[in-house]
Amino acid sequence: MSEHSEHEHHIVSPKVYVAIFAALLILTGLTVAASYLEMGVFNAVVALAIAVIKATLVVLFFMHVKYSTKLTKLTVGAGLFTFIVLVGMTLCDYITRAWGRW
Repeated sequence: MSEHSEHEHHIVSPKVYVAIFAALLILTGLTVAASYLEMGVFNAVVALAIAVIKATLVVLFFMHVKYSTKLTKLTVGAGLFTFIVLVGMTLCDYITRAWGRW
């Protein structure tokens, strides 16, 4: 009646880690370069877009979520959803603070 529940482990090549590390360095350089450009209101948008790409690479490869079980992916997705809801609620509160004063 004893069930063996060990999952097969995925072995990631060191070349993949080096490629992801190089991509993170390039994206960091891109972030620094973008900080010197004057893009108006899009400065924050570009910086956040690069940050999201970097965070996605770290979570998928260095935290091994890409090769994990569906439960792990669901947990990461639930955490991301909760974060988005909390930021959305904060922004809604911030936007409505000066309601009618402009």
